Amino acid sequence: MKRSPLESSIKELTNNLAPTAVSQFLASQAWELESRQDHIREIWRLSDARHGAVARIMLPLATDFADFAERFYDALRAIGRVNGWDADRLYEHIVAARADRLFIGLDQAAADGTIPFKQAETTINAIYRMLRAAATTAADPSHSHRGRRSATVTDFLDEGVRLGHTKRGSYVFTVVTRLDLDEMQPTAPIEADRGKVKPFSRRVMTTLARGLQTTDDLARGHARESLVDPAAYGLSASLLESLEEIAQPPALRALNLSFDWAFGMDAPDVRAGTITLRREAFPAISRVRERLARQEEPPRRERLVGPVKSLTREELDDPSDEAATIVILADVNGRTRNVHIPLAGENHDWAIRAYKSKLPLTVIGDLVYERRAWKLQGDIDLDTSFLRYTLGDRPED
Repeated sequence: MKRSPLESSIKELTNNLAPTAVSQFLASQAWELESRQDHIREIWRLSDARHGAVARIMLPLATDFADFAERFYDALRAIGRVNGWDADRLYEHIVAARADRLFIGLDQAAADGTIPFKQAETTINAIYRMLRAAATTAADPSHSHRGRRSATVTDFLDEGVRLGHTKRGSYVFTVVTRLDLDEMQPTAPIEADRGKVKPFSRRVMTTLARGLQTTDDLARGHARESLVDPAAYGLSASLLESLEEIAQPPALRALNLSFDWAFGMDAPDVRAGTITLRREAFPAISRVRERLARQEEPPRRERLVGPVKSLTREELDDPSDEAATIVILADVNGRTRNVHIPLAGENHDWAIRAYKSKLPLTVIGDLVYERRAWKLQGDIDLDTSFLRYTLGDRPED
């Protein structure tokens, strides 16, 4: 017998949900646990004060039983039927019991509700960096956001956060963070979480929510005190940079960000409601990011290696002198960046030779981030040993 579309959709949920997640959902609702046989099955009852029992279901727990999938399907279908939910709403309600969700809506002109693949790739990568920035701050507020992260952050990014289903309307990405279901008793009441140490995933999402709200305040000219201790407000240059990357497409009018907190735990002490970052707010956000980057990235001596992308001549008082600002493509904090470097005299000549020969240039200087650009300043030194070996000591005629 062929299943209806609704039955087929619920059938898919048996592969996307765990029995413990359904048990947590039932415990957080008006359902009562009648009996439980550990690792085998649970019997749940939904009662009405006037009419007594409304429904009873058997929730299987033993996933290795031959008929587990059929019995699990029956339980999900019964819960959906009792509440009048389709498969999508059933899934959302069950996930919401023990997972925090972040919705990132792209408000832009799109007649058919789609976005380009390239934009989707950029957005997903930026969302990942946004979560990584929040997790880094939550784990260690003093972290520079450079180099290695702790195992706690790595585990969260690998296992604790997921990309959920998109929602209708403007294109919406759904980020789901699970609240350590395996560490909790499957039938624990909501009150059991009161006063407990919050799971790391909740700390990350709280940090992120606070950082996004502070970003909105700063874009409106408020909350300047947050720049004294950015981590306490969930702020970091990495967080703001990820938002700027999402907002790059010219068609984007605004970013709409909102949180749904798991109702199996107390909601965190952050402002509720949608955070809307309009395109006109991003120049102010960029200025804040630059300030945070300078705080997080004080000038440091760096050795950079990369090809010369461009040279721009500088006007000097002595026409016989040669000078230029060059741009090399080099690795900065694990990412390929354009780095601007002023050069003069013989260093300028070597930069031209490297550019013409398509050879990498090795430059040593003080790396800083200013006015939305990476720069080498201070005492600039060129390591020309490779160029001399390859091209010879003297410029070609």
